[in-house]
Parts: sequence; C-alpha cells; structure tokens
Amino acid sequence: MAHVHEQFLTTPLPELHGHGLRLRSWDAESDADTETWLRGLTDPEFQRWNTPIKLITDIDAARDSLRSRAESAADGSGASFRVTDESTGVTLGHIGVNEISAVTRCARVGYWVLPEARGHQVATRALALVASWALSELGLHRLELGHAQGHEASCRIAERCGFLYEGTLRGAMFEAGRHDAFRDVHLHARIATDPEPGVG
Repeated sequence: MAHVHEQFLTTPLPELHGHGLRLRSWDAESDADTETWLRGLTDPEFQRWNTPIKLITDIDAARDSLRSRAESAADGSGASFRVTDESTGVTLGHIGVNEISAVTRCARVGYWVLPEARGHQVATRALALVASWALSELGLHRLELGHAQGHEASCRIAERCGFLYEGTLRGAMFEAGRHDAFRDVHLHARIATDPEPGVG
C-alpha cells in the first residue's frame, strides 16, 4: 500500500457514500459552501465545545479557512468532507480527518452538525463512514477522537462507532471562548484491527 502522504498527493479526495450520506470536498470558491462553513463554526453549540486557535467570525475568514483545508488535502495532512444527505444533497455538517501522520499512520477526527440536522445520528453515520475509509482505503492504523470532558453526545457517538475510551487528557484543550484557560479532554481511539461496529 502506498504511503498516506503519496496517496493524497496523487489522488483528489473521493466522494464517500453510505448510511444515507454522501461526503464531498468543501469548495472554498463556492459562496454557499463558505456561508455554511461560517454558520457551522459560529453556531453556539459548536463554540460551547470547541475553541479553534484562529476564530472564524466573518465570510473572508471562513473562505481562508476552507482554502487552508484544501491545502491540507493537497499536501496529505488532512481530509475535510462536507456531509450531505445522499438523496437531497442538503448539507448537514462537516467531518475531517486531521493531523495525518504518514510516518505513524495516525490521525485525529473531528466533526460538527448544523442545528437543523441534529437528532438524526448524522455525526454517528458520518464518523462510521469516514473511519471505515480512513482505516482501510487510506491506510491509516489509528484514528483518535478527543472531545471536551462533559460532552456526553460526542462520547456516545465515539462509542457507537467503535472508538474506545482510552483516558482523560488533563488541560488538553482551550476552555470555551478562551485562549488563556484549559479543560480536560476525553480521548477515544480506534485502530485498524478493531472490529467494524454495526452502524446504520
């Protein structure tokens, strides 16, 4: 199997289909994609549990952020997917495979779901689809999923998708809306030899 890095450099991100979803690349030059990206990152529920190093507050910053995601896909360090409903094409959220290491074949997954799409197991279905792809076709060995302690919904999503709880990382992420205070993180992970969970 080719190294992860080389595979990304020679192949555009595929479209992934399954569990009633279609996962596609984000398009930084699309106004609709950029506006949706901004809406996702400024959603109060997203901001409650996530504090990006660079806060995205306007359309120009959102476009720059999406362009950065495209650069990560091009250099093999990340894969960002727009989660859409397979039948209608409506955007439901985002899922990314981030910080890909071609050496250790390890990466971190992250996701968010738009407010109107919550309550339909979108994140669970998207994570199952992406994890299966990343641990087989992409050739990764280990996928990590970290979430703020207390985020019970993310805990349940991780467990349903076969990401075992491995421990608590002390002070490993920023507090909501702050870059000067920290909170604990629950670490879950799934490796390629783990059994495929039954999802969807």
